[in-house]
Amino acid sequence: MSEEKNPAALVEHQAEWPQRASRLLSDVGDALKGMDGSESARLDHIGSTSVPGLAAKPLIDLQLRISPLPAEGDLGARLHPLGYMRARGSRPNSAGVDRDLPRGSVEVDPRVWEKHLLWNEDAQAILHVRRADSPWGLYTVWFRDWLRANPDARSHYEAVKRNLSAQQIGKADYDDYTRAKTAFFDEVQGEFEAWAAINR
Repeated sequence: MSEEKNPAALVEHQAEWPQRASRLLSDVGDALKGMDGSESARLDHIGSTSVPGLAAKPLIDLQLRISPLPAEGDLGARLHPLGYMRARGSRPNSAGVDRDLPRGSVEVDPRVWEKHLLWNEDAQAILHVRRADSPWGLYTVWFRDWLRANPDARSHYEAVKRNLSAQQIGKADYDDYTRAKTAFFDEVQGEFEAWAAINR
């Protein structure tokens, strides 16, 4: 009997991930030159592959923070030549595809949660395009930096991820894994926000 596949399988941290992300971000930045808002846009390597020592799915998460949020067609015209295609999610209700789930302590206009999600098959990279004023845009960076600075939090998060990953064996996609991590984010949201207020 063959071993069942795990769509949320984790691998040990790879030293080349940050360099790969840096090259991808540079290419995206070059492609966006001249687009409305590009001069003040921020490009970030986020997610578990951006945290040294943290096991992760081998998919590079990138983030573009820009205002106004580009039209889908304009974004596609610039990034399609690099291999990025609009992601639609593996399910009709996949989280984080067209908008982020509201979270955090700041009350904002509901429109700030709107986003675009792009996938680059060749690079195995995900590009999250958020408005510059999106709290999620800040949270992803704060969470990354908090994990980098706190070995105990990083170890706890990895244990949570490994447990959740084991529960995905035989499933068709990793949507359940992504949703289940929300409980950890809820648990530590106040901690990394407080850390960022002092250290950022």
